[in-house]
Amino acid sequence: MMMKTMMRRNTWLAILMVVLMCSCKKSARSEVKINDDKKPVAAASFRVMGYLREYNVVDGRAIQFDFSKITHLNIAFINPDAAGNFTTLNGLTELVAAAHAKNVKVLASIGGGLAPEYYTDLMSTGDKRNKLANSLAAVADQYNLDGIDIDLEGHFVDGNYEAFVIAVKAALKPKGKLLTTAIATVYATQYTDKALAQFDFINIMSYDKTGPWKPERPGQHSPYSMAVDDLDYWGGTRGIAKEKLSLGLPFYGYGFGSGVPEDMSFADILKQYPGSADKDEVTVAAGGTMYYNGVPTIKSKTTLALQKAGGIMVWQLLQDDAGSNSLLNTIDALVKAAKK
Repeated sequence: MMMKTMMRRNTWLAILMVVLMCSCKKSARSEVKINDDKKPVAAASFRVMGYLREYNVVDGRAIQFDFSKITHLNIAFINPDAAGNFTTLNGLTELVAAAHAKNVKVLASIGGGLAPEYYTDLMSTGDKRNKLANSLAAVADQYNLDGIDIDLEGHFVDGNYEAFVIAVKAALKPKGKLLTTAIATVYATQYTDKALAQFDFINIMSYDKTGPWKPERPGQHSPYSMAVDDLDYWGGTRGIAKEKLSLGLPFYGYGFGSGVPEDMSFADILKQYPGSADKDEVTVAAGGTMYYNGVPTIKSKTTLALQKAGGIMVWQLLQDDAGSNSLLNTIDALVKAAKK
């Protein structure tokens, strides 16, 4: 009896050990599977924002855009008149509906590199700032926009800028609308920390280091090194969380010297100079050179942004090539691979 009892006990112990071992293996396999399937937080929420021009809303080109490869769309530029009043933009309601159907958020961008000079006056006093801020909130409501993007540069970032963005934030926040900005590092010292804290995210214009306005300084206007320096400055020196930063990429180039246009879209560069997709510059027989970002550089910058930022920003979407060398397709492929 004792021998049989011991044998039974040993048998049950053996079975129990097998069950425990199988359970541990199953648990380990489950844990590995969960970890493998888990998407990195940064990649899962990574933004791909692009700008389209307001006149392309009116002419219908904007609504024909494939929204599936972006997360946010800025319409540039929707500016008021000198009194701070906005006029109707035909086609914007339909564009917003089409974008929303693809889960893309749409914002109205104000200002621009050639912003109307009267912005200085519109931001000059509390009453004027509040009027403009409330008008912007009303525009967001009128077109069912998801927010407002402020692209004011140079002398517009003055002593009234901080108070203005605070007023816009106060007008938008109760409505659940976004407030974003496009900034250039060349004006870095003009942006106060308090002003920057108002924005949900910040698009770094990491381009236009030089251009036709500086013919004496020919060269690459958007080198990879500039992207590195810009992200290091805003994320490091200024301490802005990387999730709030979007790295700006150009879909255009600038020409210097004889035989090249002053500026060209990436699509036109490929048409004019066959075989240029994988380069960053093309020198023509007359001696001039066209500088831009080709596919390899866009890949490198997108990889950098996935590591050190929360998104990509593109100026501007309709300058892209529609064929196999599409820069947006290049970005999309890398972002989707990072999410797997």
